Amino acid sequence: MQNHQTKKIMFITGTRADYGKMKPLMKALDRDEDFTGYIFVCGMHLSELYGSTYREVIKDGYDNIYIAYGLSQTQNTSVNLGNTITCLSGYVENIKPDMILVHGDRMDALAGAIVGALHNIIVGHIEGGEISGTIDESIRHAVSKFAHVHFVCTHEAKNRLIQLGEEPGRVYIIGSPDIDIMMNDRLPSLEEAKKRYDIFFDKYAILMYHPVTTEYDEIGRNISAVTDAVIKSGRNYIVVYPNNDLGSEVILNEYKRLKNNARFRMFPSLRFEYFLVLLKNADFIIGNSSAGIRESGIYGVPAVDIGTRQSGRYSPQKNTNIQHVSENTDEIIEAIDRTEGYRLSSFVFGDGNSTQRFMKIVKDEKFWLMGIQKHFIDIDM
Repeated sequence: MQNHQTKKIMFITGTRADYGKMKPLMKALDRDEDFTGYIFVCGMHLSELYGSTYREVIKDGYDNIYIAYGLSQTQNTSVNLGNTITCLSGYVENIKPDMILVHGDRMDALAGAIVGALHNIIVGHIEGGEISGTIDESIRHAVSKFAHVHFVCTHEAKNRLIQLGEEPGRVYIIGSPDIDIMMNDRLPSLEEAKKRYDIFFDKYAILMYHPVTTEYDEIGRNISAVTDAVIKSGRNYIVVYPNNDLGSEVILNEYKRLKNNARFRMFPSLRFEYFLVLLKNADFIIGNSSAGIRESGIYGVPAVDIGTRQSGRYSPQKNTNIQHVSENTDEIIEAIDRTEGYRLSSFVFGDGNSTQRFMKIVKDEKFWLMGIQKHFIDIDM
């Protein structure tokens, strides 16, 4: 920006996943003299059970980090949402940021969008306009309606936001920022990643299975079928804990069956760069994580997508590395046996230049002249 007026941009991160997505943007803003970055760390980051991943944010050495230590997580998402809004409101009133950036479809993003909108602060939403399945999709679209500006991955996502009544001029296609990390040459080596996490498999797959909150009564049966399948497959697996949504305790209880099995290494969380290296070199990824929909295609790693969590989020014509199956043990094993035929790359969600596009947008003075009041745009009926 020509007059070098410093803009305050605040990020809200509540999970290992959204931190990996936003990290390239955080780093870029932290280095730029036109901006002062702030990071509000909450949610799953604070849980010891899930690896206390707030420490990873601290290690990355940003200038302004606030760890919301008092925000303990419960299984009651509405309570977590209310507590996060209360804590975040106080922080925002103190910092007075020019923009709040949130990502995706988690409760923490919704809290940030609500607080920003009600404080007349510009809210930027990263990766809106996508279909995620379960309650997450409703949260994602709610965040989009509170947000004033959107940084999306695809033309399809932009069109969905326009369908939601968003003004086209407020929607920018930048791609998924984490792909910038995936495609750079500064990732650790596979040997370093294996040494860090004491992984000694020559060949392995990655299992990541999250609870589908709208199918709570079926989670026990579903994860039992998945666990049976990976055991019977005879493969080696790196298992990453699910997120902390309702039903995660059912999955973790089922994973106790794997603890004394030498073919399984289980982790509450993996540092993002190391996870990427392990993914890049995996035989395949299996479960219902978005990593099997998005990141796997960049590296051409076969993915077995299980169940309904990612329904509608990908196209077999574009995401050519993915097989979709139900939570049926035999069906899953058959898909595992076919994975080698799905070693195909796809760049549906970005090309590695998201940070460059984002910085060009926010360094343009015209960007900051947008009105805080949005207008619903009707589509032709």
